[in-house]
Amino acid sequence: MITDKQVSEALRQVMHPEMKRNLVELEMVRDIVVGDGSVTLTLMLPFKQIPIKDDLVRGVQGAVAALDPDLEVKVELAEMSQQERAAFMTAAEGGPKPSQVMNKVEHVVAVLSGKGGVGKSSVAALLAVALHRQGKQIGVLDADITGPSIPKMFGLHETPPMGPLGILPAGTKTGIEVMSINLLLPSEDEAVIWRGPLISSAIKQFWQDVAWGHLDYLIVDLPPGTSDASLTVMQSIPLSGIVLVTSPQDLAGMVVRKAARMAQQMGAPILGLVENMSYAVCPNCDERIEVFGPSRAMHTATHLGVPLLGRLPLDPELARRCDAGEIEDYVSEAFDPVAEQVVERVPSSKTAPTFP
Repeated sequence: MITDKQVSEALRQVMHPEMKRNLVELEMVRDIVVGDGSVTLTLMLPFKQIPIKDDLVRGVQGAVAALDPDLEVKVELAEMSQQERAAFMTAAEGGPKPSQVMNKVEHVVAVLSGKGGVGKSSVAALLAVALHRQGKQIGVLDADITGPSIPKMFGLHETPPMGPLGILPAGTKTGIEVMSINLLLPSEDEAVIWRGPLISSAIKQFWQDVAWGHLDYLIVDLPPGTSDASLTVMQSIPLSGIVLVTSPQDLAGMVVRKAARMAQQMGAPILGLVENMSYAVCPNCDERIEVFGPSRAMHTATHLGVPLLGRLPLDPELARRCDAGEIEDYVSEAFDPVAEQVVERVPSSKTAPTFP
C-alpha cells in the first residue's frame, strides 16, 4: 500500500506551468489521505477560477495514478486565504529576500478609499501617529505611487540610505519609519509617469527590499480605487485588515462600496469604515455644520456589513499641520477612538510570515 509520503514525493514532479516550481514547494497540496484503493487530497488555488485549474487537476491525478493505475484519485479544490495567497506569491517569485528574512512585521493594515480627495492619506498618517503614541513600533508604506503625500505630511525630504540588507526606511522625528517613491525622486514635484506593471513592481520592492526590522504595525496607504496597485497589495502582502475611508457624499459612498467589494473578493478582512470630513465645528458657537451634506456613514457601513469606526471633522488645523510636515504634532480627540477600534479588531494572531 502506498503512503502519503510517496504521494507527496510524486506530486513534486508536477510543475506549476507559470511559476516553474512544483506544487509541493508552492504549498498548494494539503490534506493527503490514503485509503483502501483511493487517494484524496486538497489542491489550494490562489483563486478558484484560475484558467489553468483543470490542467493542474489533471497533472495531480496523473502523478498519483502513476504510483498505482488502479487508484481512485479525488482532488478537492479550495481557495487560499488572503495571507496564504501573499505567501504563495512570495514563493512564486523565488522565495524571500535577505531583508524579508530579518523583517518581523506583526500586522499590516491597509487604508483604502474608492474615491480620491476624501482624505485617505491623512487617515493613514493619523492612524500611524495614534498607534505610535500607544508605544507601538510603526511603519508607513506609501503605495500611492503616482500621488504620494505621506513624506510631506511627516516633513521628510532626504533620500533613504542603503543598508547591508536593503533600503533603510526614512525615520520621522518621533521614530515612525516611512518608505515612499517621493523620497527616491530628484524633486518632490517630479511626476511618476508609469504604467501598472512598474507601479506594482515598486510596491513589491517597498515590501520585499526595505529593511523594516521589527514593526508592530505597518500602515499601507493605498491609492484610491481598484487599480493594479491595490490588487498588488492584496495579492502580495499578508494583510491583517483594511480600513475604508469615505466622505458624506453619496457619490463617495458609492465608489467606496466598489473598493469594499474588491477587498471582499480578494479575501482581505475589512476592519471598518471611517467617514472623513463629516462635519465642521464653528469656532464661535461650536455648532456642527455638515458642509458636504448629512452623514451617510452608518448607512454605508450597514450596507457593507462592516463596523463604523468613527466620523472625523473637517479641521483647518489638520490641513495646516500636513502642509507644514507636522502631522505628528496634531492632536485629535475624534481620532483616538478610531485607532483603539482598529487595534481591537485586528486579528489577535500574527500575520503570515513574509516568506513561506
